[in-house]
Amino acid sequence: MLNDEMIDAIEKNLVFVATASSDGTPNLVPIGFTRPIDDKRILIVDVFMKKTINNLEENPKISIIVQNVKEHPYQFKGTAKIFKSGKFFEEAVEWAQNVMSEVEPKSAILMTVEEIYLVKPGPDAGKRIK
Repeated sequence: MLNDEMIDAIEKNLVFVATASSDGTPNLVPIGFTRPIDDKRILIVDVFMKKTINNLEENPKISIIVQNVKEHPYQFKGTAKIFKSGKFFEEAVEWAQNVMSEVEPKSAILMTVEEIYLVKPGPDAGKRIK
């Protein structure tokens, strides 16, 4: 589902993560620790994501977009699972602490990408591409 350009964009850019509570209240946060682990799943490290985690516990739907939409005009939608231990959590902790030794990840979010949309201006804006 994710092609090489998309994987590279997610790995090298700040990513904005959108969630909503069970009553529909939205939340949007910038996240620096985000990377695909294969062509369908994205690992997101939770360092300071209280509202996001609360929302995902109530409603596992998630959407992300990279900061540089001019070059990488994609929105990724899917479902998230939260890990506070185990393989994905350990991978998230190791990765984050290798980059910034002082951070203490609280959980790992594993997003399974289910849909991809174009977000560039023009006639194809909002078009589902995968």
